[in-house]
Amino acid sequence: MSSPAVPSLHLVLGEEELLVERAVRAALETARKTDPAAELTKAKAAELTVPGLAELVSPSLFAEGRVIVLEAAQDIGQELADAVLSYLKMPAEGVVLVVVHTGGGRSKAAKALPAALRKAGAQVTECPKITKSAEREMFVRNEVRQAGGRIEPGAVAVLLDAVGSDLRELASASAQLVADTGGKVDEEAVRRYHRGRADVTGFAVAEKAVGGDRAAALESMRWAEQIGVPHVLVADALADAVRTIARVSAAGRGNPNQLAGELGMPPWKVRKAQGQSRGWSPAGLAAAMGIVARVNAEVKGQAADPSYALERAILDLADARDRH
Repeated sequence: MSSPAVPSLHLVLGEEELLVERAVRAALETARKTDPAAELTKAKAAELTVPGLAELVSPSLFAEGRVIVLEAAQDIGQELADAVLSYLKMPAEGVVLVVVHTGGGRSKAAKALPAALRKAGAQVTECPKITKSAEREMFVRNEVRQAGGRIEPGAVAVLLDAVGSDLRELASASAQLVADTGGKVDEEAVRRYHRGRADVTGFAVAEKAVGGDRAAALESMRWAEQIGVPHVLVADALADAVRTIARVSAAGRGNPNQLAGELGMPPWKVRKAQGQSRGWSPAGLAAAMGIVARVNAEVKGQAADPSYALERAILDLADARDRH
């Protein structure tokens, strides 16, 4: 029985590093199913010359399999882009070309490359940046499912609170929980294996901040800082908490399960936000939206001291909550 044909062209499109790495690894593993000795070569588009590309993709004397990864193709120049497309008209046997592209690009050639590769028949793997809470929740569920387990909705929230939003940590934690629990991951299991970590993540800081507990929020923030939680993650958690409360408040006091569908949130998150919203007025939420927008800009480079910026934001959020 003959082996299935190996795709000779892959387009890995997006900015999420973990997903990009997995897509490249999957392309390599697929190639090595046919040729276990297939060699992997990586080259950055901005540093590769046309002769260099020709050398990488030219047929070898003994027809050894090769996987060529063209990294950061959003930086490609017109000349090299033309060379890539010209090569694809007559690709070399045994050579797999993997083009990694963010989807953007400064030059016309860079922006046009993904569409041209799709037209050339590339196998496309989308790797969009995961930034929203709902996307991280879906990521966790998928990781647990792929590891052979199932996770309860409430356990997803606890895991995110305990681990944070770093995808590598979430992937590792998900796989470990499936292995340790036999595949059934519930809230108790997550708390048991991650006891103590939930107190020092951005999500815990945010929960205390929007709850008006100044002292506890500041203490959690300092602990998070000591163990290396990035300022950006804390700021993102503050913004997510405020936006969630604002959206749920605007939707009214309906049934959480019904509102979940309308808002695109899990029911547990709606219930939590409904409880948190009781301490907030429309004026306070409007002020809070401005505060989290400010601190997100500050921790991403505008502030000389991001720690001070976060502390000020926490205190300002507490003041906004008291505004009626």
